[in-house]
Amino acid sequence: MRRYVSRITDWSMPFASWAYCEAAPKTYASCCAKTIEDPLKDKDKRNPVSDMLIDGFGRMHTYLRISLTERCNLRCHYCMPAEGVELTPPPQLLSHHEILRLANLFVTSGVDKIRLTGGEPTLRKDIQDICLSLSALKGLKTLAITTNGITLARKLPMLKQCGVTSLNISLDTLVPAKFEFLTRRKGHQRVMDSINAAIDFGYNPVKVNCVVMRGFNDDEMCDFVNLTRDKPINIRFIEFMPFDGNVWNVKKLVPYSEMLDTVSKQFPSLKKLHDHPTETAKNFKIDGYMGTVSFITSMTEHFCAGCNRLRLLADGNFKVCLFGPSEVSLRDPLRCGVGDEELTEIIGAAVKRKKASHAGMFEISKTANRPMIHIGG
Repeated sequence: MRRYVSRITDWSMPFASWAYCEAAPKTYASCCAKTIEDPLKDKDKRNPVSDMLIDGFGRMHTYLRISLTERCNLRCHYCMPAEGVELTPPPQLLSHHEILRLANLFVTSGVDKIRLTGGEPTLRKDIQDICLSLSALKGLKTLAITTNGITLARKLPMLKQCGVTSLNISLDTLVPAKFEFLTRRKGHQRVMDSINAAIDFGYNPVKVNCVVMRGFNDDEMCDFVNLTRDKPINIRFIEFMPFDGNVWNVKKLVPYSEMLDTVSKQFPSLKKLHDHPTETAKNFKIDGYMGTVSFITSMTEHFCAGCNRLRLLADGNFKVCLFGPSEVSLRDPLRCGVGDEELTEIIGAAVKRKKASHAGMFEISKTANRPMIHIGG
């Protein structure tokens, strides 16, 4: 096996300069105008999980998050540093063909869920072609997108036609002025319109991600819960997490126990649901409400023991833990012409090095990592 396996990269160090060893194949032409006919055929048949996706603790990684771009049309405080970020030059980002080749390798190895993230994934011009190609992969059961919702409403008809089965829409406040402060942009109503459009297109549930920050939006939690009364919305309250440049402070963190107490006091019929072992959220239901309420407790009650997620970044780096600084490039060996067998060895070696759990919020806050905008949600 070549030396690629040992090339664990700290993101802050200069990446090696790799020359193209052969011309990249052309990307697929747009065909979203055609109705999907055969791509979903036999999709109920799951590919067996290969050793490539099993780490040293026996966790099977069947969920791949792919960042399509580092660009975003918002500037959220918890995601992007105030001074902005240096974007990776376009030629160094994965092409449509490269994304599909790597995704196919993961799916044939046992991945059955792919989530597209960013930046803001809907800003990628070929997102519809990418979705159509990915949704056709045999063995893939779920193709999801996490989006800020700014452009989603007008793109949703085509995205659904191209195979997107699940949506997460980020919204951290129901107050337009606070939205503009947090995101440094206007657009609150456009996000609300996207949530309603997703409901109209039959997405059930429509997941709404809300990062809870003390002194900013913790007073809105019950207002968010009320959105679930008559609509198939899953409100997902997320603990504030530290990333480079987001000025994380434990005083801003509202822990799960406090969030749960706040909600349960106003909604005493709140009941815990049964969660799958790989679930990232603690899920609840209120009697008589159409939607559900969830809490993502990455900081105070981590769910590392059941983690089944891997991440492919927009620049082709592979990351086995959201909070871990280690990365390995898949783009560089891919462009130097390695075959699937060698790619499998690179990926498998990285997965085997995955730790049992992250280091804890205080250690994470002191560890160099990428800004969230570079990693993908």
